Amino acid sequence: MHSDQQIQHWTPICDLADIVPNTGVCALVNGEQVAVFHVIDSTGGAQETRVFAIGNYDPNSEAAVLSRGLVGNLGERIVVASPIYKQHFDLQTGECLEEPANSVPAWPARIEAGQVWIGA
Repeated sequence: MHSDQQIQHWTPICDLADIVPNTGVCALVNGEQVAVFHVIDSTGGAQETRVFAIGNYDPNSEAAVLSRGLVGNLGERIVVASPIYKQHFDLQTGECLEEPANSVPAWPARIEAGQVWIGA
């Protein structure tokens, strides 16, 4: 993951309200499909609205489907389960928990003035 200081360019994706909480959408960023997730995180006790961005292409099923997966938690990790073979991908790092060799890229994401932004 990148720090804000290292990011050269932030790309606006959509309004946060355009993504149903605890689901994802697919966006085309610099020619690449990115799965963008709007998560209501309550793991620390208080509810926090967060956004995440990982590659949309699932190397396990060889399909661009991660944005349509089910969002949840495995322990302290916020993950998406691929809709095809159900492997879990960490939304912060893109790591595939069952097959780490099949991990996907992750990008920094933030909410600013009600808009979702992805760092490149």
